Amino acid sequence: MGLIGLGNMGTAVAERLLEADFPLVVYNRTPSKAEPLAARGATVAGSAADLAGETDVVLTSLSDDDALEAVAGDVLSEPRPGTVLVDLSTVSPAASARVASVAEAASVDYLRAPVSGNPSVVRAGTLSFIVSGPRDALERVAPVIRAIGPTVHHVGEGEEARIVKLTINLMIAGLAQLMSEALVLGEAAGVSREALLEVMGSSAAGAPFVKYKTEPLLRDDYSATFTTALMEKDIDLILDAAEEHGVELPVARDLKGLLRAAVEAGHADDDFIALFLHLRSASRYSDQEVVR
Repeated sequence: MGLIGLGNMGTAVAERLLEADFPLVVYNRTPSKAEPLAARGATVAGSAADLAGETDVVLTSLSDDDALEAVAGDVLSEPRPGTVLVDLSTVSPAASARVASVAEAASVDYLRAPVSGNPSVVRAGTLSFIVSGPRDALERVAPVIRAIGPTVHHVGEGEEARIVKLTINLMIAGLAQLMSEALVLGEAAGVSREALLEVMGSSAAGAPFVKYKTEPLLRDDYSATFTTALMEKDIDLILDAAEEHGVELPVARDLKGLLRAAVEAGHADDDFIALFLHLRSASRYSDQEVVR
């Protein structure tokens, strides 16, 4: 079993696989990120190509199109017979389709398997997968995937999983902005943040996302599970897909501007719920003492 990419999500995935007693080979271009996993029993490969030479199930968890295409090129250069490449990243359908072509030429089954959740969801064992690609390949790697998270949605044979993941991230980004606006309005009127979040969480709008973000917001903790810059990247992918398919997404266009403003205000590496922090700083009540 191999895993390439040890960011926040990749590290959490690796921990789950080790806890499930899978023999695990890992690779990250910053080797120091692999050290805690090596201490727990993982083998550290010297390169993506070396990792692919040691295992026939290769998972990738990467930040963007360029990273996926570069890593896939290494993995698919001399793969072992019967290799399955399972990509967990959020990338464009176009880049994914290019990887699919290279995988087909190398006789490697390729599963697009973006995930819905953050590292805390991974560690809790409740991660969801959105998968497209050959169903028989999915059946072969199902024990690995279900060791990471129990819910698997197979949505097609091609790039469908990429589109579904982008639609989910559009909804999450929109919900983050709406939560931010609701909190700013409520606090400005003197309602405590704790009361606002408690009511939100038990209301008809109380999606799991609201519950995930309640404790960090109460602590003013904006350390990233998914950064503002990465969410802006995903909105860019969404707008590209909208243009390709000839649809208008006015809220997505607004979100692009809001995320860009938050990035420019210094929140690129903060969690994207820093949309609230940025909005609050622009509000007239921002210098007032807030009731928590």
